This record gives sequence, structure tokens and C-alpha cells, in this order.
Amino acid sequence: MIERFLEYLSVERRYAPNTVISYRKDLSDFSIFLLETESHQDFSAVSKKVIRNFMVELSEQKISKRSINRKLSSLRSFFLFLMKLGEIKTSPLEGIKSLKFYAEKQIPFSKEEMVHLELAEQQMKEGDFLKELVIETLYQTGMRRMELCNLLLENVDFGKKEIKVIGKGNKERIIPFSEHLAEKFQSYLLERNPLRESEMYFFVTKKGNKLYDKFVYSAVNSYLSLVTSKEKKSPHILRHSFATHVLENGAEISKVKKLMGHSSLASTQVYTNANIEQLKKVFNSAHPRAKKM
Repeated sequence: MIERFLEYLSVERRYAPNTVISYRKDLSDFSIFLLETESHQDFSAVSKKVIRNFMVELSEQKISKRSINRKLSSLRSFFLFLMKLGEIKTSPLEGIKSLKFYAEKQIPFSKEEMVHLELAEQQMKEGDFLKELVIETLYQTGMRRMELCNLLLENVDFGKKEIKVIGKGNKERIIPFSEHLAEKFQSYLLERNPLRESEMYFFVTKKGNKLYDKFVYSAVNSYLSLVTSKEKKSPHILRHSFATHVLENGAEISKVKKLMGHSSLASTQVYTNANIEQLKKVFNSAHPRAKKM
């Protein structure tokens, strides 16, 4: 039944391969728990108590609340699928709430840090051009790490200076890029030498393989360590920095929402928190009542 569900996600819902892999892992973990604690893998016999015991087990394993909630989300989708097929009448997840947690504050890199990074790259005699380009692309476009790894060669339009990105849920969006980044892209393409199975992807390693998660994370972490003492130096923080900086420069939040590929404005509004002082200045200079004070 799990395989049928995963096929449904892949074929009918057109979920990205990595998303399907995550669902497979979550459901596999639950299946193992079910066999070990209930001595069966009959999903129609799963009760709320079993789900709660699973949550307790994950918590005792020091699994983060965010990860537990993701597994619960996977199980909700799976049991709703079983209801749709008529395998069960009610979901054991009904009435079970996700765990509350306070998201770790994401501190973006400052504009000064990004300038210092560019200067540091220029001064490095034996810098890695691909790693530098990966960082520049993430910062200039706000793409997610996997979106960058999966970027297709045909989706980079040099004429329009636009990138077509395939995001979560296979949703497409268009991101513009600068002349400066276009020049770097052109230089990279002159030395790009992909293997046959990687030809379709824009970014490939020196060995010609498709770019992968660990390479991107390592590039960001190692280069950002040159200019910042912040503990968090991940690709996501570059995405956070992109959104924060364009908002600081006056971009409309609805436009930033589209660039980021967010499904709701609430997700984009997170990035305005780092810019509250700037918003106060705008209010004081623009609001008619504020001017009278």
C-alpha cells in the first residue's frame, strides 16, 4: 500500500523525487515501529494510541519537534489516501495536533558581509570558481539548494536574463538575473564539462556529475567562514539574506513572495522582521499623521 501511495504522489500529484523519498523514509520508520511494538503492519488497525506512542518514541530518540511534525504530516497524507481508497473509514491522525515549537531565529548575512565575501573571493589566488558561482547564484536569486542542484540548462534564458525554477510541488516561477551574473554564467559554461547523464543540468561538478546537496552546503559554509562569525552559514541563510536585502531596498513584499516561490504571504512576512527599523523610517517619513507629530 505504501508503494501505491508513493506512486500516487509521484505520478498524479507530480511531487519532486526528493519529496517522495522523504515520504518513503517517514512511512518506513512508522512501519518498522508498528512491527516492533504491535507485531503487525496492518495500517487499517492503527489507532490514535499507536500514533501517540510513535510520537513518544521519536521524542525519546531526541528527534526534533520539526522532524516529528514532518512525519505526522506524511502519515496524515497517507491515511487520507487510505480513506480515499475505502481501506479505512477514519484517520487515526484525526484530532492529533502537531507539536508546538519555537523556530530558531534565522539571522541573515549583512550587506557588508556579502561585500566582504566578494572582496575575499577576488583576493584568493586559488579560489574555486564553481563554488563562488554557486554562492553568488543563491544570493542573487534566492533559490533553494535543491532548486539550484536541479536547475536545467534549458531553463536559463540569457536573452531575457531569466531563470525558470521548478520549486516545491513542481511549481514553476521566473527569477531575473543581473548582467554581472550573466557574465559569470557565460564564463562557467566555457569550462563546464558534463557527463552524458548530467548534460541536462546547468551546474555540474568538475568531474561532470550533477551538483549535489553536500557540495553546495560545503561551498557556502567554507566561503562564508571567511567573513562572518555567525554560527549558521547554510544555503538557506543566503536565501534569507536575499529576501531581507531586496525588501530593505524597497521591493514590494508581494513581488518578493513570487521570487521566493512562497505559497502564502505569511511565509514572506518572516523576512520583514529583520527590517522593522527600516519600516519605522518609512512610516515616519510617509504617513500623513506621522508627519504632523
